[in-house]
Amino acid sequence: MLKNIDHIPSPCFVMEEELLEINLQILDLVQREAGVEIICALKGFAFWDGFPLIKKYLSGGAASSLNEARLIFEEMGVEAHTYAPVFLEDEIERIFQYSNHITFNSLSQYNRFIKQLQACSKDISAGLRINPEYSEVETDLYNPAVPGSRLGILRDQLGDRLPPGVDGLHFHVLCENDSYVLERTLKKVEDAFAPLIRQVKWFNMGGGHHITRKDYDVKHLVELLKDFRERYPNLEKVILEPGEAVGWQTGYLISTVQDIIEHKDLKIAMLDVSFAAHMPDCLEMPYKPRILGATDAIQGKTVYRMGGGTCLAGDYIGMGDYSFEKELKVGDKVVFDDMIHYTMVKTTFFNGVKHPSIGVVRKDGRFELLRQFGHEDYKKKLS
Repeated sequence: MLKNIDHIPSPCFVMEEELLEINLQILDLVQREAGVEIICALKGFAFWDGFPLIKKYLSGGAASSLNEARLIFEEMGVEAHTYAPVFLEDEIERIFQYSNHITFNSLSQYNRFIKQLQACSKDISAGLRINPEYSEVETDLYNPAVPGSRLGILRDQLGDRLPPGVDGLHFHVLCENDSYVLERTLKKVEDAFAPLIRQVKWFNMGGGHHITRKDYDVKHLVELLKDFRERYPNLEKVILEPGEAVGWQTGYLISTVQDIIEHKDLKIAMLDVSFAAHMPDCLEMPYKPRILGATDAIQGKTVYRMGGGTCLAGDYIGMGDYSFEKELKVGDKVVFDDMIHYTMVKTTFFNGVKHPSIGVVRKDGRFELLRQFGHEDYKKKLS
């Protein structure tokens, strides 16, 4: 755990390399024991300074855009498994350049681009994303199988035979779920799509697998995947593409108290970070992040609410307040735990507020500042 933070600039995202490697070792164990491939989904974890370490353990990266595919190609040194809800005509050839697997979201996208793919000088494997119309994700914003979803092809849109040139199928309807949810989901997927699964070379179970969470039943997952492979001996590859599980509990967002506003029976600690701009998942999910050295509000102790620095009225944690071991004062550090997955990839320059720097604690305990952001970064996003 991070110990001395006095020398780290604020605000700053900080990843611990040693914690990342622990997660990767767990994921690699699943790969080896279950005979599957696990790739890192950049939509959840794109801390590319860690890509060489990821490449040491995992089987590659999953992209959802041209930019992600290129980042995987250039910084991980491998070709990407690329899926996007919509591929663009002016980007598709460059996506081919950086990818070895392409998954189409719809039959119309497949029909539009399959000839270009087959004419490509590279050997790229094509797949289709399917929608089993089943998911146990409770937050609609994160549920790919809600009624009317735009993600994936329904079973009644496919016949008895897959279109020519389709080598794989891909589903993704999990979010922070365990192996027992995957087991129930696979039952629904197989009930609908088993004849089509027997026609392909690879099968991608998407992301949302919370494999590195402490209470995750890794042994159950391994047995589940082994049983699945036995039922479909035609499959050359079974793929999982977690993002959050790669970056789970690997780092922090360090902030500093800039002001304390008295407000009736609570105090509002104004920080140099923004929930809207730097921690949007806290507002979208929503969820209450853990703060090191703090607890939920305790009766009899000072109650603090964390306030963000933008002009958005709702830029604060609305899921509950905190009490601290000591009274907060201006200049104190407030460290938000587990802020390296998803949070970092969603940050914006909204309101022009100062963007957190990015740093890493190497395995020898040395802190390295990787990136700082300034006016030019903000300006280049605008015109």
